[in-house]
Amino acid sequence: MSGNHAAAVVAPIAPASRQHVPVGTFGEGDPTMAASVAVVIPAYNEEPNIGRVVAEVREVYPQAQIFVVDDGSSDHTAARAREAGASVLPLAVNLGIGGAVQTGLLAALEAGAEYVVRLDGDGQHPPAEAPKILAPVLAGRADFAFGSRLAAEAGGEKPTFIRRQGIAFFAGLARLLTGLRLRDVTSGFFACNRRTLAFLSQHYPTFFPEPEAIIWLHKHGFRIAEVAVMMRPRQGGVSSVNWPKAMFIMMRVALGMIVTAMRRPVRWKEA
Repeated sequence: MSGNHAAAVVAPIAPASRQHVPVGTFGEGDPTMAASVAVVIPAYNEEPNIGRVVAEVREVYPQAQIFVVDDGSSDHTAARAREAGASVLPLAVNLGIGGAVQTGLLAALEAGAEYVVRLDGDGQHPPAEAPKILAPVLAGRADFAFGSRLAAEAGGEKPTFIRRQGIAFFAGLARLLTGLRLRDVTSGFFACNRRTLAFLSQHYPTFFPEPEAIIWLHKHGFRIAEVAVMMRPRQGGVSSVNWPKAMFIMMRVALGMIVTAMRRPVRWKEA
């Protein structure tokens, strides 16, 4: 369910990409801090979108280290990401979202990041919303914060009826397993501090990790916050999820959440 899934297949990171990158203001209303932030973007066949996403991230965090994890794409995702100025971590095989995200988290940890933002490469997670998610982490109120697309005050894309039912199902299951009143545990748009980064880089779920990771973090005593954010529809390209795959994912995720909640806490090495 967790562990190091990607070390054997990720290409070496150039020395320059391991440098500690200073960042000033994290967003409007946030204090100016002498800290470092990394942005992790998993991407699979996102050639039409990834360059624009990286450019938007750069507008929000001009000095941040941006890691695009190319999860075995068959198109020119890696080339477009490099052209936009990202550090690309090419995977020799398609590991799936869990392995791709963990690869980026490991790179961010090695680069010395104190904070990490993780967003999708298809444009659905607006980088301009990232400071809202990072704010409770910067303020010390949470170790891990994620964006909710269901909060009415957020605006933006309204999920389809079927998607809303799935989101509600997983939120209800997460509440049953953790006692936390959460609304959108599947969004995948999150931010965390270095201690949480160290944990997730060692113990990140593999298949559809977002809800499992929240349960796993709660089980280990990490403070979790949910933030209302705006989200968008895909900005181009084709989703890799079809109806049969979606049904399989729902069953697999529900089982994974239950198994994760039943597991004993693990020992882990803090950064």
